[in-house]
Amino acid sequence: MKKYETVIGLEVHVELSTYSKVFCGCSTRFGKRPNINSCPVCMGMPGTLPSLNKKAVDLALLAGLALNCDIVQTCMFDRKNYFYPDLPKAYQISQLYLPIARNGSLSIDNKGTKKLIGIHELHIEEDAGKLIHDSDSNITLVDYNRSGVPLIEIVSRPDMRSAEEVLEYLDKLRIILRYLGVSDCKMQEGSMRVDINLSVRESGETMLGTRTEIKNMNSFKAIARAIEGESKRQIDILKAGGQIVQETRRWDDNRNESIRMRSKEEAQDYRYFPDPDILPLEISDRWIHNLRSSLPELREEKILRFKNEYDLSEYDAGVITSSREMADLFERTAILCNKPKEVANWLMVEGMRLMKENNIDPWDIDLHPEHFSKLISMIEEGIINRVKAKDVFEYVFLQDGDPEEYVKKHGLEMISDDKVLRTIIKQVINDNAGPVSDYRNGKTKAFGYLVGQTMKSMKGKGDPTLVNAILKEMLE
Repeated sequence: MKKYETVIGLEVHVELSTYSKVFCGCSTRFGKRPNINSCPVCMGMPGTLPSLNKKAVDLALLAGLALNCDIVQTCMFDRKNYFYPDLPKAYQISQLYLPIARNGSLSIDNKGTKKLIGIHELHIEEDAGKLIHDSDSNITLVDYNRSGVPLIEIVSRPDMRSAEEVLEYLDKLRIILRYLGVSDCKMQEGSMRVDINLSVRESGETMLGTRTEIKNMNSFKAIARAIEGESKRQIDILKAGGQIVQETRRWDDNRNESIRMRSKEEAQDYRYFPDPDILPLEISDRWIHNLRSSLPELREEKILRFKNEYDLSEYDAGVITSSREMADLFERTAILCNKPKEVANWLMVEGMRLMKENNIDPWDIDLHPEHFSKLISMIEEGIINRVKAKDVFEYVFLQDGDPEEYVKKHGLEMISDDKVLRTIIKQVINDNAGPVSDYRNGKTKAFGYLVGQTMKSMKGKGDPTLVNAILKEMLE
C-alpha cells in the first residue's frame, strides 16, 4: 500500500504594533466604530499620496533580524492589482520583487530534536478593509478601519510535515514577535492570520505535489484540524486515481472540511509593478546596526539565564518565559523579595489556574511586582498562612490591589498565639471523641481530620506548623 507524506508551508500575516497606519496618519486602534479610523488616503481617494511610516519599517526589520534573515538594503514597494470591495483603490501596496528581508530560519523542537524551518521572505504590505455580511438584510457592509493597517507577511519554505510541527512553528514565531514588541499577535482580533499551503506526495518522493491554499486561519485548533482534514482529502483523491487541482480553499470548522473558493491565481494575474508614488527604501548599515543592538533578550536566552541565575528547572523556566510579560513580572518580583522559586511556584500554580478560569492571556496580566513581592514576604514572615494566601493572591492577581490592606480589611492575619491555639484545640479534642480514640489506637489518618477541624474552627487562619505541633502534644 502506498504511503503519503504531507508537505506544508505557511504565509503568516501579522499586524504591526504602530499607532498609525502604514501610509497615512489614521489610528490603528482595534474595536472602534466602523469607518472612524479612515481618511482619503486609506480609502483610496483620487489624488491622494502615501507616506511611509518609519516605525512600521523598524518593526519589520526587527522581525527580520530576529528570524535570521538577510536584510535587503534597497527594497521597493509594488502594486498588487485586484478588485475587491474592501480594497477601494483596486490595488494593494506590497513588496514582490525586493522584499525587506529574505532567507531566514526558525528552529523548532521536533520530538526532542531541533528542526530548522526556512523562511523564504518577509515583506511589508498594507491590510485591506473588512466585509461584514448581514444575512438578515442580505447586504454586505464595508468597514475601512483596517484598511492600511501595516502588516508583515512571513513566508516559510515548505519544510513542515505535520500539524504538530506547524503549531510549534507558529507558537515560537508568535512568542518571538511578542518579545520584540512587533505585534500583539492576537488571533481573535485578526492581528495574526495564517494561510496554509499544503500538498501531499508519496513517501520518498522528492518532487512537490500540487498544492492548495487554505486562507485566513485565525485559531491554532482550527489550523490543526484544517491540516488533518485537507491532507486526508488529497490522499483520498490520489488513492482513487484522481488529480489534485491547484486552488484556494477555506476551512469550514463546523463541517470539518475545506471548501473550494476559486482556482489559484498566479503572480502574473495580479499585474505587479513598482509603485510610482513610493521611492525605493534605502536601509543603511547604521540603521541595521542600531536595531540589532536594540534586540531584547529572547525566550531561549532568557530560559538559559533563569536556569543559571535563579536555579529554575528547564520546565519551570519554560513556563515562566512563555510570555515576555510573565518573565518580566517573575524577575522583577524575584529581585524585590529574593525568593525566585517561591515566585515561580505561585505563578505556575495559582497564576496559571486564575488565567485559565478567567480567560486571561499571559500578556494581559496586570499585576505590580511590588504587590506580588509584598505578598511573598507576608507569607515568609508568618503574617498570613498559605491557605489564606491563596485568597489574597487571587485578589492581588486579578485586581492588582495591595495585599497588606486586603489582609487587614478582612482580618486574615495568621493566629500564632499559643494560648488561643491551645484553647481551640482543646475544644476540638472534646468535640471529636471518636477520631481522638481512633488516633490513639494507631489510625494516623484521624490526625489529619482533627487538624482540619481545628483549622475550620479558626476559619483557616491558624498557623499550620503550630497547630500540628500542639495538637500532637495534647493528644499524646
